[in-house]
Amino acid sequence: MSDDLVPHDSTELLLVTGMSGAGRSTTANVLEDRGWYVVDNLPPQLLPALVMLGEQARRRGVALKLAAVIDVRAKQFFDELHNALVTLEEGPWRPQLFFLDATDEALVRRFESVRRPHPLQGSGRLLDGIQAERELLRELRTQADVVLDTSGLNVHQLARKIGPMVGDDSGSRLRIAVMSFGFKYGIPLDADFVFDLRFLPNPFWVPELKALTGQDEPVSHYVLTQPGAEDFLDRTVALLETVVEGYLNEGRRYATVGVGCTGGKHRSVAIAEALAQRLGSGRRSTFVVHRDLGQE
Repeated sequence: MSDDLVPHDSTELLLVTGMSGAGRSTTANVLEDRGWYVVDNLPPQLLPALVMLGEQARRRGVALKLAAVIDVRAKQFFDELHNALVTLEEGPWRPQLFFLDATDEALVRRFESVRRPHPLQGSGRLLDGIQAERELLRELRTQADVVLDTSGLNVHQLARKIGPMVGDDSGSRLRIAVMSFGFKYGIPLDADFVFDLRFLPNPFWVPELKALTGQDEPVSHYVLTQPGAEDFLDRTVALLETVVEGYLNEGRRYATVGVGCTGGKHRSVAIAEALAQRLGSGRRSTFVVHRDLGQE
């Protein structure tokens, strides 16, 4: 048993289980962020069907990364998981068992913080339920390929620890939506940042540009060559580079940057296109949304 998963290209099926409150849901979220196909609370007897789905996809040339989060608190589920693992090990797929654990003290604190009883507590104490589950899972823990103690980790620290263990770093990028808009139609409700471009001259008042949009080269050139435009882009990129690392450390994978002008047709459109192009590198990927283009 090790504290690392084998490299991702040889990992075809990941089974996540462990103590209630030890971080199964957080683990599932991290796997999804990294492109795994995750099934939560899958009954163990359905594992062969999940593998069949993956095999069919692979034959079509689609490489699925399969993960199943399994709750084996019930005795019959424990027996079914053992039988399913025996069946899978006889085939071409190589399942790996990932067991999440934590101390009794840590689990008690977590359950008390959310004010929920332990699933096996019944009419007894919270600690009684935890100890009953630990005894039920004792044998399964010894069979695990990876045992991760999450006692001293919050959800963000756990996500950062799991990420490198599952190999693919696609989930370590921040997706940024750069949205142009017109202030006269209202500020976007989902914007994390809002910038006002009305300090730039308005192409609307230039007769040959009025009918065009910020996606047209004459308007784009006019806007980007105005005093202050390049400085705005440089400073905005520097600002966002500062917060990207913090967002990723806190588990955020998506942000919206709103850039607005009066009508959302000229200045904001041109700047949004230029800003997205500058931001789309490193640990950032971008796409552009022109919310109000075509309103006029």
